[in-house]
Amino acid sequence: MTQLYPLLMSPAFDPRPWGTLDLAPIYPNHKFNEKIGEAWLTGDDCRATNGPLAKRSLSDLSKEFGPPLVGSAARDPKRFPLLLKFLFPQDKLSVQVHPDDATAQHFGEPWGKTECWYVAHAKSGAQIALGLKPGVTAAQLEQAIQEKRAEELLNWINIYQGEMIYVAGGTVHTLGGGAVLVETQQQSDTTYRLYDYGRPRELHLERGLASVKEKVTSGKVIRPAPVAINGGESRRSAMVAAPYFTVDLFELKAPHDFSTGDESGKDSVQILVAIDGCGVVETSGRDPVTLAKGDAVVVPAALGEFTVRPQWSLEFLKACVPGATVPEPATRL
Repeated sequence: MTQLYPLLMSPAFDPRPWGTLDLAPIYPNHKFNEKIGEAWLTGDDCRATNGPLAKRSLSDLSKEFGPPLVGSAARDPKRFPLLLKFLFPQDKLSVQVHPDDATAQHFGEPWGKTECWYVAHAKSGAQIALGLKPGVTAAQLEQAIQEKRAEELLNWINIYQGEMIYVAGGTVHTLGGGAVLVETQQQSDTTYRLYDYGRPRELHLERGLASVKEKVTSGKVIRPAPVAINGGESRRSAMVAAPYFTVDLFELKAPHDFSTGDESGKDSVQILVAIDGCGVVETSGRDPVTLAKGDAVVVPAALGEFTVRPQWSLEFLKACVPGATVPEPATRL
């Protein structure tokens, strides 16, 4: 069996009508002829670019290696557990909803889609819609969809750089333009489009309305203050801890050691996504891997210990699956 090592992932750029031709500040040197809405980093079909496993998809690698890659904390030992991607909305996305696990399984899907958004960049006035306004029912939403005024019933909020937004399954939501987000989610693309401002795309009203929850725990995550590490040269911010994922933000100016295990005794694949700067991911007996702005590196669970060594400075998100049961995070709107 091929030895596992840190995998540098190739972004898969996905055209969307609400996207943009300019992916700065994350990918300023990439040029496109059609609007790009998303850059997928760890989807099932995303591929490694380095070493003997280059050009292999995460789906294939997860089936082949199982827990040594995905970790003992993953719900399915043969499937990569988390999808991370950059979002580049220039126009409003469709109003949509993702089912929770129970609803998804009722419709024959393996699991639902709870997600979170880290606001990497935001212009003044950038907004998202998260949930229904207080007192609005699913029946009222359905009527508003027929009357082409669904966005009036949504809870619109301003967003700012550095915030983390938790989006529980069953939450009606959409994005406005003017921000760059990093999305972490269950490995699912089950999306039910409820309303699309007259754009000629299919709606999924029956399943979508059945998935809508009138009261949700979604919102801006209430987080503790950042913690100094490396003798105060660097810092760690706990962005969100939730049932399906844990995401931390690191701002490193000196090397820092990490582990793929946690206090539960279980381990998880670690996904590193660079927001700014450059660094190197090092593991014993393997070639170092460069992690630069816009890159993602997947550190297999079986590797245990690894070090991230910044080259001057490096800002990155680290996502993994919690080994212990974690409640939904405290949020506010």
